[in-house]
Amino acid sequence: MKPIESRPFRPAVPEADLPWDQVTLSVVIPCYNEIDTAEELLRKVREVPLRLEVIVVDDGSTDGTRDLLTRLRKEGLVDRLVFHEQNSGKGAALRTGFAWATGDVVVVQDADLEYDPSEFPLLLEPILSGKADAVFGSRFLGGPHRVLLYWHSVGNRLLTLLSNMLTDVNLTDMETCYKMVRRELLQSLPLSADRFGIEPELTARLAQAGARIYELPISYHGRSYEEGKKIGWRDGFSALWSIVKYNLMPPYVPSWKGSAVPPWTAGRSVPAGDSETPGLVEGGGDAPPEEKSGA
Repeated sequence: MKPIESRPFRPAVPEADLPWDQVTLSVVIPCYNEIDTAEELLRKVREVPLRLEVIVVDDGSTDGTRDLLTRLRKEGLVDRLVFHEQNSGKGAALRTGFAWATGDVVVVQDADLEYDPSEFPLLLEPILSGKADAVFGSRFLGGPHRVLLYWHSVGNRLLTLLSNMLTDVNLTDMETCYKMVRRELLQSLPLSADRFGIEPELTARLAQAGARIYELPISYHGRSYEEGKKIGWRDGFSALWSIVKYNLMPPYVPSWKGSAVPPWTAGRSVPAGDSETPGLVEGGGDAPPEEKSGA
């Protein structure tokens, strides 16, 4: 029998002449006490056949994750490693990572194994083809998923419904981790949430900026609370307030108009690691040191 040849992964999208090798995707990974999953997740990220800039923000871990991440950075699995001295929340960690990003497009990746990074190319295709400025990966559009936590999924759908009513967009999964956004758009948004309120805030700001948002089905392997899931019912009530706050209260977000020629079309993408900023940042805040006052 003729052996089966292994083939490199290809995006599950229609054939198109897209500049996959000219785009740098910044993968921002907030991490808090994920010693059991962080290494496996990072190795999965590095298997993705795209030009990547991997940014990990350790948000005050106390279980040995910081030492593990330091070792993995030395192995080359992490391009930027930023340490928060104390736990500040997922939103704070993401805002730090967003500020350090230098790629053309940015995607959020949790440090657990609930989301599959091999789906990055699928999410990237609408942006590369010029159809979208942001892409959400939805857990509720028919992709394969672990059957778990019914009331948690009901809560997610209710929060998405309220968010849609105020943003006037028809998402199915506002709370998804997988949000992929053009970097210049993302870094122009006035984000301030520290905890899980970053999800409705980012959604509201993108809608207010008039961004073209696409949504695609993704797979999902949810964790139980015994397996380390951190979000709880208090965060659900907080999300309700966040939806109201970020949709109805200042600051005003001006309409965003992207460049007529995307950086990857003009050949101006920034390869990972080419920046002069260091790979390891002690006590990193929301922005690189040269951009922080009083640092």
